[in-house]
Amino acid sequence: MAEKTQIPFLDLVTPHREMMEDLCEVFRAAASSAHFIGGPMVEDFEREFAKYCEADHCIGVGSGTDALRFALIGAGIGHGEIVVTVPNTFIATTEAISQAGATPDFVDIDPRTYNMDPAKLREYCETQCSVDPATGSLTHRKRGMRVAAVVPVHLYGQPADMDAILEICEEFHLTVLEDSCQAHGARYLSRRDKRWKTAGSMGKAAAFSFYPGKNLGACGEAGAVTTNDAEVARTVRMLRDHGQSQKYYHDIEGYNGRLDAIQAGILSAKLKRLKEWTTARQKCAAVYRELLADSCEGITIPYEPSWSEAVYHLYVVCVPHREQVQAALAGCGVGTGIHYPIPLHLQKAYAGLGYQSGDFPVSEKVAAEILSLPMYPNLTRADQERVADAVREAVAGRRDAVHAVAAGE
Repeated sequence: MAEKTQIPFLDLVTPHREMMEDLCEVFRAAASSAHFIGGPMVEDFEREFAKYCEADHCIGVGSGTDALRFALIGAGIGHGEIVVTVPNTFIATTEAISQAGATPDFVDIDPRTYNMDPAKLREYCETQCSVDPATGSLTHRKRGMRVAAVVPVHLYGQPADMDAILEICEEFHLTVLEDSCQAHGARYLSRRDKRWKTAGSMGKAAAFSFYPGKNLGACGEAGAVTTNDAEVARTVRMLRDHGQSQKYYHDIEGYNGRLDAIQAGILSAKLKRLKEWTTARQKCAAVYRELLADSCEGITIPYEPSWSEAVYHLYVVCVPHREQVQAALAGCGVGTGIHYPIPLHLQKAYAGLGYQSGDFPVSEKVAAEILSLPMYPNLTRADQERVADAVREAVAGRRDAVHAVAAGE
């Protein structure tokens, strides 16, 4: 019997092979013009991506971390201030907050969407903070610091509940910066405005990552800030380029966080296919939903609210005995990932914040059970059926083993 082929967790080779000539043309154009930093390819991509996100401005930068850091600084967030986000995200979210000079703090996540729970955000504002009657600003009672901003993360390509978050932030005078690093093209149905909105167009500013594995990925590091605020856009443009308002005139102290022209050209070429790739991901998610829904006790599939149009950067299920299930899948030739195994409040890097196990129970429970299944545009139904069969068998086998042990067999 022929050995079954491996099903990788992520396939970055196929789309690049398909686009090889387009990608090589980008390099030829850059080499012919010697525009390697800035220039027409960067400007073209910024214009195209701003339109795609339904935002007024896009500023290309060196990475998603740069994007969020610059967005925070550009929005006036800095030293002595708290920025609230979630523990269930990649550390770049909180690194950007710290590197902007602010202090990260956390609220727990919704157990269905794994995104920021608006009820927990309101509870944080009302029970852990007090409002200055003179200025209306929010101060954290224990830390004695002003709470200045909130960073909802559109995790795995699923928009956070922005209406509820924005309403709370408007009430408490908090700036909202979207972490859209996994949500290129995700859409949110605003009940307040009675229309669909695109991730990256709803907060004061938003950060995107174009790390190679993202739905829109560069061939290296790259990122962007989107915003409808002209002053934020102006500041971010200076921040990415050593604080220059024009060459050798440094209005502020900035960073070296520019977007390479070759990466911008690659992103422009790929942006033309992003809608097609997103539709393919959404179809793959629908197939997983068909194959896994109600198929086995213990498997929790992604929940997509009626107000969300997710783009499935990752397809994440929750399973008991995750490590054993993951090992069983590997034995069947199925690649998987874990995003993310340790919540940020329990990371050694943030021990100084004083949190401990049990402080954010939903994030902690999810972190112990999440498992990312293969998800990419060219994933076939046959491969998904293999994945689903392997997941069901692994979960059922582990459950039977536990029951046998409990019965003393």
